[in-house]
Amino acid sequence: MKKRSIVPYGPQHPVLPEPIHLDLVIEDEKIVEAIPSVGFIHRGLENLVQKRDFNQMAYVAERVCGICSFGHGFGYCEAIEDIMDIEVPDRAKYLRTIWFELSRMHSHFLWLGLLADGFGFENLFYQCWRIREKILDVLELTTGGRVIFSVNKVGGVMKDITPEMAGAILDMLASVKKELKAIVPAFTQDYSVKSRLVGVGVLTKQQAHDLGCAGPFARASGIQTDMRKLGYAAYGDLDFDVITSNDGDSYARCVVRINEIFQSISIIEQAIEKMPDGELAAVVKGNPQGESFIRIEQPRGEAIYYVSANGSPHLDRMRVRTPTFANLAGLCETLKGADYADVGLLILTIDPCISCTER
Repeated sequence: MKKRSIVPYGPQHPVLPEPIHLDLVIEDEKIVEAIPSVGFIHRGLENLVQKRDFNQMAYVAERVCGICSFGHGFGYCEAIEDIMDIEVPDRAKYLRTIWFELSRMHSHFLWLGLLADGFGFENLFYQCWRIREKILDVLELTTGGRVIFSVNKVGGVMKDITPEMAGAILDMLASVKKELKAIVPAFTQDYSVKSRLVGVGVLTKQQAHDLGCAGPFARASGIQTDMRKLGYAAYGDLDFDVITSNDGDSYARCVVRINEIFQSISIIEQAIEKMPDGELAAVVKGNPQGESFIRIEQPRGEAIYYVSANGSPHLDRMRVRTPTFANLAGLCETLKGADYADVGLLILTIDPCISCTER
């Protein structure tokens, strides 16, 4: 019988973008079991509903995570608007969609860079983050912020995109599309990269379904799930497909995210072309009373926002279920039977956001 050992992995490790801790049960160099442990950076943001009114909580929700900040603010506002039966103006819906997809693009480029660094291609890492800077520049131009934007509010948005800004966005998209096409072969055709990704960490469609996986992690295993198809914001007016793969390995997760960047470019171009004139926000009167349950598609996958309100300025409860939390079980499944050397890459392939998970 082979000897088993328990090796701690994280929460501080050179390949980990955020502090996740795994206890790895190994036999020689093979992983037998992975036991996750979270809670190192819990901040108690949900509890702030006792101290901040429902309008102020939109800014607290944004700070659940930096990279996913726009989506968190958006999901929270959608929940309050649902309770109060507020009809958001069409222009605000389109603006939210544009900013949401720009956020998805910069999140995916950040992940591509981290993946490149994980398999040792430092120059490719720099190229991905250099392209990402162009997206952040446009976000700064249109919102005033590069990570935390603070443009969502209950009832709509607080800033507009002028025709000049829209032109700058389209120019940026054309440049990013060209530069992304130039680096895609490094991720998809290079022999050494494929040797690290192809067939590594396979998660079958049935396993992804049974474990409740979300986002590109699930779609790479053939699960056609994308909350944008619910038609919230302006997504119901725009044409896009659910990007999937049936391979279920680390290579498929990379390809799905790359194709989602191209798709986001198309969605933004459509939104700019179709965006109507009109008001930026509806008038909000009174306080919310009731409860709402909203599902949206964050860059990492489906996120759920639950809000319970009692008719006063302060909510009873605000609860967020994030995609990383949903994908932890799938991660542990992919680690079974994997080589110890592949652990870092496999953790990266779920695009972990521990700040989101530990609200």
